Amino acid sequence: MDYLLNPLICIVWCSQQGHVFLPRIPYWVWAAFFGSVTTGLCVQGIKTSARVNAVLAASLGVVIAIFLIAATVYILRHPHTGDGFFTLPFYDPQSWTGKGILGATSLAVLTYMGFDGISTLAEEAVSPRRDMLAATVLACVIIGILATLEFYAAQLVWPTQRYPDVDTAFTFVAQRAWAPLFGVVGLTVVVALIGSGMAAQLGVSRLLYGMGRSGALPKGFFGALDPKRHVPRNNVLLVGTFAFAGALILPALATEATGFELGANLLNFGALIAFMGVNAAAFVHYYLRAKRKTTINFLLPVLGFFVCLTLWWNLNTQAKVLGGVWMAIGIAFGAWRTRKFGVIKFVN
Repeated sequence: MDYLLNPLICIVWCSQQGHVFLPRIPYWVWAAFFGSVTTGLCVQGIKTSARVNAVLAASLGVVIAIFLIAATVYILRHPHTGDGFFTLPFYDPQSWTGKGILGATSLAVLTYMGFDGISTLAEEAVSPRRDMLAATVLACVIIGILATLEFYAAQLVWPTQRYPDVDTAFTFVAQRAWAPLFGVVGLTVVVALIGSGMAAQLGVSRLLYGMGRSGALPKGFFGALDPKRHVPRNNVLLVGTFAFAGALILPALATEATGFELGANLLNFGALIAFMGVNAAAFVHYYLRAKRKTTINFLLPVLGFFVCLTLWWNLNTQAKVLGGVWMAIGIAFGAWRTRKFGVIKFVN
């Protein structure tokens, strides 16, 4: 679910930002446009997608640097409200609540989602044993550093919590730091999310291909490769259609939050459950079944499991209900496919 929702929420955000730029163009037209762009580029193959993403990443790095410089200049040129001004982004006694922090953290986890998707492209890598681990760790470290710097600067530039539009708030923060950045940052984030959506769409298409090839899904459709481009074209088109349809449906379904926030919470619903499973497996493998039991191999997976459980528990109610329905359907399909989990048959 989290792999499928990643390209979907990219389309939702890009369409919302496009509607902010040109409100006369309906949201659904923007959704159709961005869905077509990401799907069209993914169909061209991994090399084309990789080249496009490399250019997008370099451009985004330049814009991040410009924003940080502009934000620093803005902060230094404007008066500060008290000695604790620079610590308020970390702790504001007037607005801090435990429930609010946990709920916000459960949503902010989205910043890191996608690093695990790197593993789905292992077959496309030149040296997967070396590159997959390095790419996954570097993605977490670099994203963590950049996100912390950007969000800290943004909260110093715009300390209040009222924004013209919640989902695209960062573009308004950039505008306050330096007026020309409204269009530059908005356009850059749109372009960057196109790249992110492409990577996610390719990743989930490869995942579905693996499931089709092994017989977990119908092989004739999901296990097919385009003979020229060597991409699972059927899956790319299916994911693109799903993302476009979801981009129209989610905003209409959302009751507790915006469509983007509901999509983000749904994505985290699946991802956090998966990470709880990873920690549980690590605990069994490296502690319960290990010949030599160490404290570190006990503490790390247990701590990781309960951190993920806490974040999952604080997702909004609607996301947990919809995610639970999705999970129930998946379990039912798995039970039918494996004859009540008694026989698991994979076809090579």
